[in-house]
Amino acid sequence: MRIGRVFLGLICLLLGSRVVAQDISPIVRADTVIISGDTLIMLGDSLIFTPKIKEIYWDKGGNFNLSIQQVGLSNWSAGGASTFAFNTALLMYANYKKDEKIWDTKLTVNYGFNRQSGRAYPIRKTNDNFIFLSKYGREISESMYLSTQIDARTQLLEGHRYFRPAGAERESRNRISDLISPGYIQSSTGLNYQKELKNKGRFSSIISPFTGRFTVVLDDSLSMAGAFGVIPGENVRAEAGVSLATSVDTQIMENIRWKADLNLFSNYERFGNMVVNMNSILSMKVNKYITTRIETILIYDESVFIQQEDGTSTRAIQLQNLINFGIGIDF
Repeated sequence: MRIGRVFLGLICLLLGSRVVAQDISPIVRADTVIISGDTLIMLGDSLIFTPKIKEIYWDKGGNFNLSIQQVGLSNWSAGGASTFAFNTALLMYANYKKDEKIWDTKLTVNYGFNRQSGRAYPIRKTNDNFIFLSKYGREISESMYLSTQIDARTQLLEGHRYFRPAGAERESRNRISDLISPGYIQSSTGLNYQKELKNKGRFSSIISPFTGRFTVVLDDSLSMAGAFGVIPGENVRAEAGVSLATSVDTQIMENIRWKADLNLFSNYERFGNMVVNMNSILSMKVNKYITTRIETILIYDESVFIQQEDGTSTRAIQLQNLINFGIGIDF
């Protein structure tokens, strides 16, 4: 009898331990609810939403830079002249990437002038560039694309050469360029190696054996003079050749960024003679709004003859170098 009571007590103790264990470690299962294709997780009386992550295919932005310099002199015994200088630059880009397709577009517009008192023509242009680049490609292997690129370049306002004729007291000027006079349009198709760098940097190089280059001179007087290599009286000069276009955008230091574009073109008829276009921008940010920019543009085109001081015209390297300290806004 005593043994039976002990056995019954052991059974009750085991059953009680099992109930306590279940109370301490409950098994919680979440219910899943599907509404209009969206999955919702229900835990108790609460709903946990799991929305789909929206993929971003576009990367858009730009930069605006403005610098102004003013010097005013009145009855200044050391001599000199009052001057005012203005320079502005606008860069906008829109890059698209989805699956194996890429589409990169960039627009650069620069303009600047200075005004100096005491001149026959006090206001003179110092900077005037319009560059549009657009490239579409499809990936054929890692970092390698089959791409087509459009490169269009011109200026916004007319340009002049200033000179003083022999024996004259005042300067004269000749109009030597204007909007789309010249304009350069280059279309190329080839292999593009493109690689992403740190801090939104990028390196791209496209070599194209199928390149068409068009020199456009819409101004009739410049066209009749055969300016920029066009046949006198013609407005367009077409060339076929090979090209290499390389661009780099990299963060050199924390507040220093370097952007550069190099475009080389060689006509099949005179293979080996290169047309060179190189743009370089070194940006050094002081703070969020103040920046220093060093811009360098180098151009060489054997079809363009530059008039010298002695009146002769010859092929020459065109070089422009600007150092700006002013307002820089990223957007």
